[in-house]
Amino acid sequence: MDYQPFRIFVGWDSREDIAYQVCRHSIMTRASVPVEVAPIKQQELRQQGLYTRDVDKLASTEFTYPRFFVPHLASHEGWALFCDCDFLWLSDIAGLLSLIDDHYAVMCVHHDHQPKETWKMDHRTQTIYPRKNWSSMVLYNCGHPANTVLTPALANGESGAFLHRFAWLDDELIGAVPQTWNWLEGWCEKPAQGHPDVVHMTRGGPWFEEWKDVDYADLWRAEEAAYLESL
Repeated sequence: MDYQPFRIFVGWDSREDIAYQVCRHSIMTRASVPVEVAPIKQQELRQQGLYTRDVDKLASTEFTYPRFFVPHLASHEGWALFCDCDFLWLSDIAGLLSLIDDHYAVMCVHHDHQPKETWKMDHRTQTIYPRKNWSSMVLYNCGHPANTVLTPALANGESGAFLHRFAWLDDELIGAVPQTWNWLEGWCEKPAQGHPDVVHMTRGGPWFEEWKDVDYADLWRAEEAAYLESL
């Protein structure tokens, strides 16, 4: 990797701006390498003429599909990261970046996530599908030849099932990283000591009244306080 800031795109939803801000703060304050963190907003992509999908009533967030525009937004060059806004980074992202392997087109945690809840966040339907949450944190090898097909046209035209399962790729090009870099609150086993590198509050986080007592909510609120103090 070069010395340019590493590009990080965080999913943004109008109902969860504070989640985005806290996620960004938690990345920036722990990073020992230069990083550039930006929101990926569906409405901005629409205004640019890039995002043309009809509204999907089954989409739980505004960034359900925009996440697949990352290679295009990065000009299909180098590596970039996407993560959902409901992430709390508790470790230096440099640890994750040290796992990058140029053989792969994408790298992510290979979850076997089959949630028991029927709803999440602000009463959105909880859905179950193969490779659920694999696409919630993705290291994209934007310049990989296999990702040249991941254009706005493909991201606009293909189904959610196709995109979230990385179906444009051969399985051998989907690299794995340890679960601790996308630790699913309420699903993954809690560490006996310490804490995960990244807590993913996929059911809902303390910014929703119904989820104010999830695991690591105290650390999220402390990060929120630090963010607000920094303004």
